[in-house]
Amino acid sequence: MEEANQSAMSEFMFQGLCESRELQTLLFLPFSVLYLMTVVENLFVVLLIFTDLHLHSPMYFLLANLSFVDCCLSSVTTPKLTTDFLKENKTISFAGCMSQILCVHFFGGGEMVLLVTMAYDRYVAICRPLHYSSTMDRKKCIWLVLISWIIGFVHAMSQVAMILDLPFCGPRVVDSFFCDIPLVIKLACMDTHTLGTVINADSGTLATSCFILLLISYTYILLSLRLHSKDGASKALSTCASHITVVVLFFGPCIFIYLWPLSITWVDKFLAVFYTVITPLLNPAIYTLRNKEIKNAIKRLLNQHLH
Repeated sequence: MEEANQSAMSEFMFQGLCESRELQTLLFLPFSVLYLMTVVENLFVVLLIFTDLHLHSPMYFLLANLSFVDCCLSSVTTPKLTTDFLKENKTISFAGCMSQILCVHFFGGGEMVLLVTMAYDRYVAICRPLHYSSTMDRKKCIWLVLISWIIGFVHAMSQVAMILDLPFCGPRVVDSFFCDIPLVIKLACMDTHTLGTVINADSGTLATSCFILLLISYTYILLSLRLHSKDGASKALSTCASHITVVVLFFGPCIFIYLWPLSITWVDKFLAVFYTVITPLLNPAIYTLRNKEIKNAIKRLLNQHLH
C-alpha cells in the first residue's frame, strides 16, 4: 500500500485538451501530421542553409538556429500530447514534468533572445550597411547564438530551482496537456501566491525586455527605410515583415498567458497549443514563402537531384 502511495505521489496527471474520448481519438491524426510537418520543415531549413553556400550569411545562420530551436520546442510537448490522445490516464513522472518545464523555458527563453539577435542583424544590415560585414562577422554570430542559449538555460534553471522542492501532497491533476509552471504550482500544498508572483516576474522580465528591444529595433528599421531607394526599401520591408510576423506569433500567446490577470482554461489551452504546435510549424513557411534566396536555394537543390 505504501509503495502504491509513493508511486502516486511521484507523478502528475494531465487533463488533456478536452474531455471527449471521441474528439481526442479524432485529434490524434491531425496532431501527428502537424508534428511531422514541423520537424521535416524545420530540419529541411537547417540542412538547406548549411549545405547551400549562397546562404552562408549571418541572417541565414540565425534563421537556421531559429528553425532548430522551433523543432526542439515543438518536440518537448507535441509527441506526448499526441500519444496521450489515445490514453485514458495521461500521466507524467515528477522528473518528466520538471524536464518539460526546464526544456520549454530553455528553448522558449532562447528563442526570445534569438529573435532579438535577428532584429539586431536586420538593424545593422539596413541602418549600418557599410559596417555590416565587420559588425556581423562569423565569430560574433556564433557568440550571439551562444548568448541566446546561455540566457535560455539560466532562465530555465531559475524557474525549475524555484519549484523543485515544493511539497506536492494532494491532487496531482494538471489542467493542460503539458507541465506549465502556473498550473503546477497550484497543486503544491502550501501558499504559492508570492512564489507565483516571483516566477511570473522572472518570465515576464525576460519576455517584456525582449519584446521592448524588438519594438525599438523594428520601429527604428521601419523609420530608416523611408530614406532608402524604393527597390531596396521594398526588399528590406519584405524581410522585416516576415520577422515581425514571427515575433507577434511567438510573443502574443506568451504575454497573454503570463501577464493576463484572468485565467480562462480553454483560452490558455488554445494559446499553449498555438505557441508549442502552430508557431513552430508556421515559422519556416513564413520565412520561406517570402524569401527569394531560400526559394532559389530550393530550386538549385531540386535541379541538382533531377540532373
